[in-house]
Amino acid sequence: MQSMQNQAMVQEIMQAFAVRTGLISTAVNPKRYLWTDAFAVCNFLRLYQDSGDIKYKDLALKLVDQVHHILGRHREDDARSGWISGLNEEEGEKHPTIGGLRIGKTLNERKPGEPHDDQLEWEQDGQYFHYLSKWMHALSRVTQVTGDQRYNRWAIELAKTAHAKFSYILQGHMEKRMYWKMSIDLSHPLVSSMGQHDALDAFITYQELAVTAAADPERSEDTDLSTEIADALSMCHNIHWMTDDPLGLGGLLTDACRLMQLIIHGNLEGEDMLLKLLPTAKEGLDAFLNTNILSYPAEYRLAFREMGLAIGLKAIKKMLHFFPDEPLVKNLKYYQSLADEIINFWLSKENQQNSTWQEHIDINSVMLATALAPEGCYELNKGEDYGK
Repeated sequence: MQSMQNQAMVQEIMQAFAVRTGLISTAVNPKRYLWTDAFAVCNFLRLYQDSGDIKYKDLALKLVDQVHHILGRHREDDARSGWISGLNEEEGEKHPTIGGLRIGKTLNERKPGEPHDDQLEWEQDGQYFHYLSKWMHALSRVTQVTGDQRYNRWAIELAKTAHAKFSYILQGHMEKRMYWKMSIDLSHPLVSSMGQHDALDAFITYQELAVTAAADPERSEDTDLSTEIADALSMCHNIHWMTDDPLGLGGLLTDACRLMQLIIHGNLEGEDMLLKLLPTAKEGLDAFLNTNILSYPAEYRLAFREMGLAIGLKAIKKMLHFFPDEPLVKNLKYYQSLADEIINFWLSKENQQNSTWQEHIDINSVMLATALAPEGCYELNKGEDYGK
């Protein structure tokens, strides 16, 4: 972590989040949202690593348990009940992710036959692959920090289910694709288009889980992800990853950093993909700067999307440590100052008073905490013997 001041701010932000969402309060109905909670788990784990205070590890594990028991089960306003996997209570406890996990949206999912509404769909529940991959990473981080392989096994079960249900062969073609959004029970797609970076996230995340599982004494054929990894890699072909969306850009930079660590510590042959990722990220950064969004007032900006970019920009320092002489990495170092510009803007109490911050306070604040201490998000740290 960069400073004691940053650590204190992260502690304050995460404490407020824990109280506000019912993680450490007496709330009858805790408020869980998969994307935010994935980042929160990583933040708590990092606080535990930096401070040595076991309460932060306990909060990370409690949050994992809450997510599984809320988002791994049907909604209270649904006629269905129990685990969304359909398993009985005992088996569901043993395999809480095997049916996937709900997003945690305010409204119930769109039912079959109901008309599609683009705006309404953003508020309706279901399952997103890119949220599931973030949770896989969070579970794997729990294993990396605590040594308990049970969490990585849950991540692998989630990966296998998600991959099987989200991927499909496009009619009239041989290539596989992935649905953007699936129903809560994974029985049918809600949005059929493919996320621009979903296959990339899948490939890198599956590789992370596989490397983490290498240290699992109970690993078996059931935990092998070689088929899913090959599928994800094939889906990455012929996809141009360039984007000027700040959240997507941050994801590309974070993925590049994770890929570097897998190459170095996990013996992954991913240099060709890395050589594609790095210039694509630079191209996207130039396009983003041309939008001039960072000059807009707070009410016209979305903090969590900008925080995603800040997190990725912070990963450049780690990448420079790994490959200090690689020109494609050196070309990125000139963008690093953007991270502090974004973070300082949203640390302003005045900018936090606007409606765009307050309406999304949980995701905004948690990702601000991640941007202040991003190592918990992008580091795959089990030391030099990672995965061995």
